[in-house]
Amino acid sequence: MKELLKKIRKYEIQIRKAVNNHMHGDFHSVFKGSGLEFDDVRSYQYGDDVRTIDWNVSAKGHGTFVKTFKEEKEQNVFFILDVSASQEIGKNTRKIDIAREICAVLALSAVKDNGSVGLICFSDQKEAYIKPDKGMRHAYQMIGTLFNLTPNSIKTDLQKSLKFTLTMLKKKSVVIFISDFIDEGYNTNLSALAHKHDLVVIHLNDPREIKFPNLGIIPLYDKETKKTIWVNSSSSKFREKINKGYAENKLKLEQFCRRNGANYLWVNTNEDYLTKLVQLFKIRRMRSKR
Repeated sequence: MKELLKKIRKYEIQIRKAVNNHMHGDFHSVFKGSGLEFDDVRSYQYGDDVRTIDWNVSAKGHGTFVKTFKEEKEQNVFFILDVSASQEIGKNTRKIDIAREICAVLALSAVKDNGSVGLICFSDQKEAYIKPDKGMRHAYQMIGTLFNLTPNSIKTDLQKSLKFTLTMLKKKSVVIFISDFIDEGYNTNLSALAHKHDLVVIHLNDPREIKFPNLGIIPLYDKETKKTIWVNSSSSKFREKINKGYAENKLKLEQFCRRNGANYLWVNTNEDYLTKLVQLFKIRRMRSKR
């Protein structure tokens, strides 16, 4: 664990330096969303933006009221991490290894900027939950839970994890959702999460899932169902069907994120995720300036 923490701290410093170099010392802004949160209501005054009128309060008949906002000084960063069996796929580095490291690096970065961090690990059930809190001690406790967790279930239910997060998170937060998104029926809740919070989707995959190799007739073992099926991988039609399925899934999720105002990041197990995270932060910074 000591070596692991050393590696995480090294990565955190690297990403902070990279972001500061590219964004002129503006690392603190990478977790910021709109920068404003609801504060109170007051009577309407000439010149106020009509879009800020609180129609529910005004409808009570005591005058016209507008919403007031205050700048967000501290940010709540919440991680949703898929720990189902499909996350264990990977030749040298597994998807779950990348997911844990990204969580750990970003959690350390967030608490250093006085933010709160929280976490839910899920399969088709809640495997671990850490309530958002501040401080390095809390971040290290969270990292310990992440790396020591052995899930009770091997299956996936993204919808259930989203329902839990929507119910539990009352304050607007940066929500970082890390999964391979091999599931269906979660779009409605993912859309609700994107509209209520500042959503970042990190889509993990292994190269063999994108481009299925030609290995002849081979057994395929599904870790989530624990069933083995024999397939003819030398069939171009079979490989094309598998490859096309993954490509369509990626495209649909990316387009979904764009339509719902969420950030989308595609990460392979064989590539440097730090570079990808820096790119993501640059995009978020540009968006916050608009």
